[in-house]
Amino acid sequence: MPRVSAEHMERRRQQILDAAQLCFAHKGFHETSMQDIFTESDLSAGAVYRYFKSKNDIIAALAAETTVELRATMTTAIRSDPLPTPAQLIRVIAEFVVANSGPDGPVRLAPQAWALALVHPEAAEYVKESVRAMRDRWTEYVERMVEVGWLPPDTDIHAVTTAIVGLVPGFMLQHLIVGDPDPETLARGVAILLPYGEPAVQPVDS
Repeated sequence: MPRVSAEHMERRRQQILDAAQLCFAHKGFHETSMQDIFTESDLSAGAVYRYFKSKNDIIAALAAETTVELRATMTTAIRSDPLPTPAQLIRVIAEFVVANSGPDGPVRLAPQAWALALVHPEAAEYVKESVRAMRDRWTEYVERMVEVGWLPPDTDIHAVTTAIVGLVPGFMLQHLIVGDPDPETLARGVAILLPYGEPAVQPVDS
């Protein structure tokens, strides 16, 4: 039997995820069955189950994919010159969240994936990887804040990252459940709490 290439396996995996996303868009997350995904992907049950053990695994994988694009957006902003202020960066992130959180948007999968991670080890792996990768982006941003003098040289990078990383999930839950917070409101709040780089704030003496 010929060996299946890694590229082929990745294409097949993406085929399944794309089909699942279409099904979720048409029928909603809860009403979509695995049979719907088999049909939409034009693959057998065995082929789909080779990559994902359940619909929960697919939900977790799709949620993880969403963070890939979000991390790319963050990376572009973090590595720009001049460095965006915390308020500017959080506005960019919040705008991404809002743009992808429509009735069947992929951002809506995130809270479901978090809940699944608490009880399903397979789903937990997807979520852990995503959380760690997002934390890495925030770590890079905090390091750059030190470089430009917004934070002192002896800043506890890990502690600051741990504190700031919770801003996005907090906004996401408020936006999805309550429905009223918007990116501009979040950015204003961050500018008050973390005014580094704002006009009235002077750099920390090094």
